Amino acid sequence: MNRVIPGFPLSLGITLFYLSLIVLLPLGALMWQAVDVGWERYLAIMSGARTLAAFRVTLSTAALATLFNAVYGLALAWVLVRYEFPGKRLLDALVDVPFALPTAVAGLALSALFVKNGWFGAPLAAIGIDVAYTPLGIAIAMAFTSIPFVVRTVQPVLEDLATDVEEAAATLGASDLRIFARIIFPAIFPAFLTGAAIGFARSLGEFGAIIFIAGNLPLKTEVVSLLTFIRIEEYDYPAAAAIAATLLALAFTMLFIVNMIQLWQQRRIGTGD
Repeated sequence: MNRVIPGFPLSLGITLFYLSLIVLLPLGALMWQAVDVGWERYLAIMSGARTLAAFRVTLSTAALATLFNAVYGLALAWVLVRYEFPGKRLLDALVDVPFALPTAVAGLALSALFVKNGWFGAPLAAIGIDVAYTPLGIAIAMAFTSIPFVVRTVQPVLEDLATDVEEAAATLGASDLRIFARIIFPAIFPAFLTGAAIGFARSLGEFGAIIFIAGNLPLKTEVVSLLTFIRIEEYDYPAAAAIAATLLALAFTMLFIVNMIQLWQQRRIGTGD
């Protein structure tokens, strides 16, 4: 069979070499270090009060940020695809700002905005809502850095979605809400779920955007990535490896579950259930 791009064995070999060198080798070293800790030592590290608190803060704030991004990201993708308005190109470009902006800069900017005398923090503090140096601030930082994943995964699917089925449903008397729930959302669900899952995984490991706005108080606003960094600074490499490997396993488990849900969804649509 003639191939459009020749040299498949060479390109595949280069790709696998790059993947092994940049991704698999560091992950393998991390898992090897974690396994070398030993089961008893691993349990002692993970059952510590500070470690459990860091995981609780990280998981809860990442879930809150993902919930916000799922709703707002879907709405933003819908607006960018279905409507024409002045400044649309600018808004579309701004979606990618969290990708281009260094996370430390984002953390500094968010801290300046949400402190009690900041532009956003002052009016919120007036009604009794503190953002900076609280779990809410962590969730906002996570949401800022992960929002593009939802928008950019849903947006192309919406653009390719044919509108004739929607128009046919409308002529048969279906309401806008029913059309969205029964026609549009099932079609974009795999992309929507993928974007939300990737955003959640990104939030779990976020570091730069969080440390400036979190306050980094042990047992209160300390996240797992920061605790891992602290353990490295303390030269406690076994503890750092154990914590990082656990976080990595959580991210991979979540992505595996999402892939299984997507596979079930595709089979369900394929069988017409």
